[in-house]
Amino acid sequence: MKESITKRAWRRIYTIIVEADNMILKWIGWIPSHHIRRFFYRIDGVKIGKGSTIHMGAIFYFPEKITIGNDSIIGENMVFDGRDAIIIGDHVDIASEVMIYNSEHDINDEKFKAITAPVEIGDYVFIGPRAIILPGVKIGKGAVIGAGAVVTKDVPDFACVVGNPAKHLYWISKTGERLNFNKENEAADTNGNRYKLVINPEAKTAERVIEIE
Repeated sequence: MKESITKRAWRRIYTIIVEADNMILKWIGWIPSHHIRRFFYRIDGVKIGKGSTIHMGAIFYFPEKITIGNDSIIGENMVFDGRDAIIIGDHVDIASEVMIYNSEHDINDEKFKAITAPVEIGDYVFIGPRAIILPGVKIGKGAVIGAGAVVTKDVPDFACVVGNPAKHLYWISKTGERLNFNKENEAADTNGNRYKLVINPEAKTAERVIEIE
């Protein structure tokens, strides 16, 4: 069934409104003041926690679905695809030109219909320059994403991943140190934080790292 003229007209009007909002947000992104940019981003719906900074050139799509926690840093020319939820935790450091997407085309659909899935980034995560985070990905606490990595699946807590597609390299602490586990699968960083390596009993491989309280 063909789309009615009225529906098509409203859809085009809605598209113009959305693109106009995107254009205004791009202009705001080049204002040379953290405080002014943050003020207008919040007005347009971005939820920004206390002490967080967004550097110049950020691009937002559907800002009302984007949440940034406390004391986080967003680098220059960041791309936020807000067609589904993007949740960024506290004390997160995202470098320049990182792209977070949560919508993609279904290549099995004859019209390449868009499908969406939320992206969640945990506390104390570092994401290197020009990394790409794809729809549905959850990045765990303390994880490190290498520069230029393409993250297509979940990253566990305290994992360091690199490459395209991103693959596990080693385990890392909250302080950024590589963790070396003893025979009991425990490790500690220089600040005294302690970690436990969890082994998958069936595959007999390292599954994730948990912090020992």
